[in-house]
Amino acid sequence: MAYKLIYPESYIRRARKFIKRHPDLLNQYSKTLELLEINPHHPSLRLHLLKGRLAGLHSVSINITYRITLEMVISEQEIILVNIGSHDEAY
Repeated sequence: MAYKLIYPESYIRRARKFIKRHPDLLNQYSKTLELLEINPHHPSLRLHLLKGRLAGLHSVSINITYRITLEMVISEQEIILVNIGSHDEAY
């Protein structure tokens, strides 16, 4: 069963800035979102639960440097995208 990705306005603004700064990552970013929608537990995404001030959120990797933080609502098969950026920017 596919998950539904939810794009809040705050995430859309961050994603636009991210792509504007890193146009070379657009293809990888798109593939990450496609895979996240199909199977968020795919090993290449490196999905993991966050701790500390971001407790309750998860993170997936676009590549070794860049991440997307998200909230997973398992009961409704929804994934709410929260932030995008480098490790320090996203966390």
